[in-house]
Amino acid sequence: MNNNRNQRLNQVSEKTLIIGIDIAKRTHYACAVDYRGYELSKSYSFKQSRDGFKQFLDSILDLRFSHGKNDIIVGFEPTGHYWMILAAFLTEHDIRFVMVNPMHVNRTKELDDNLQTKNDQKDARLIAKLITNGNFSFLRLLDGIEAELRQGSALRNSLNKKLNSVKNAITRWVDRYFPVFSIIMVRMHVRYRYR
Repeated sequence: MNNNRNQRLNQVSEKTLIIGIDIAKRTHYACAVDYRGYELSKSYSFKQSRDGFKQFLDSILDLRFSHGKNDIIVGFEPTGHYWMILAAFLTEHDIRFVMVNPMHVNRTKELDDNLQTKNDQKDARLIAKLITNGNFSFLRLLDGIEAELRQGSALRNSLNKKLNSVKNAITRWVDRYFPVFSIIMVRMHVRYRYR
């Protein structure tokens, strides 16, 4: 466990620009910090669109240049499916991204300003600061046959859960509304077997 944490901490150096993003459906918030957690920019918003992503890319490249950084790490919570488009955009532009556990963000809110309040700007700052402490994980985006196999496996698991749920519901209904059904079935089975 410590080796993994040390490896993650080694990803962050004084030449690293760290961007925390609070992902939302339409408008994301980003905050830039350095390796010690000093804010290099106030939280700012950008839209969930190609133009918004280009605006975000321009802003982080400007921050990297103005603060003399040569590496960028972007981190966010995997909120629903909204992060996937941004992750594809970052991959397309060779910008490394990491995931931060939403539970870690919720638990560190109070440490930031002694308040348990939630807002997008605060969450973006917290995500960035969690990255500086090595509290993140890497994600490997799958493509091709690997992606199809993962989607197929997820679909199969989902269908099995639904099937078991329906079976349990039928059993519950039969036990509730026709409790003698199982006794009748056993008797019919015994009669049929001994003919």
